Amino acid sequence: MQASRARLFKEYKEVQREKTADPDIQLVCDDSNIFKWNALIKGPSETPYEGGVFQLAFSVPEQYPLQPPQVRFLTKIFHPNVHFKTGEICLDILKNAWSPAWTLQSVCRAIIALMAHPEPDSPLNCDSGNLLRSGDIRGFHSMARMYTRLAAMPKKG
Repeated sequence: MQASRARLFKEYKEVQREKTADPDIQLVCDDSNIFKWNALIKGPSETPYEGGVFQLAFSVPEQYPLQPPQVRFLTKIFHPNVHFKTGEICLDILKNAWSPAWTLQSVCRAIIALMAHPEPDSPLNCDSGNLLRSGDIRGFHSMARMYTRLAAMPKKG
């Protein structure tokens, strides 16, 4: 546990140092618990998520970095690899392809890449997976764009 705490502090310092380096990701550590993090990620451009800001919740195990963090979307998103109700993400690096070389920041980058390149063959959201598998790209894009507008767009006051 001491090793994971040290590793998370190191990542925390890196995040503070690189705040401007990656404008698409804003990682924030819970003030009272180094094992709880939140991230705000920007929807990738030229996707139906463009313009949206999505919140992720990280729950880091005490065996980190030997075990992957649990990550889920708090913002509703219409995507084949994200469970619509729970926000659970189907991504190999968060399961069997995890490596201690990954950081919380690089996990965010991988999630942004997944948003841009969905994998409809292993869907957690069957509706969006079926749209893509049947070739209805337009239908998928309009649903994804609608949910991005409803859930992830900053409210105009």
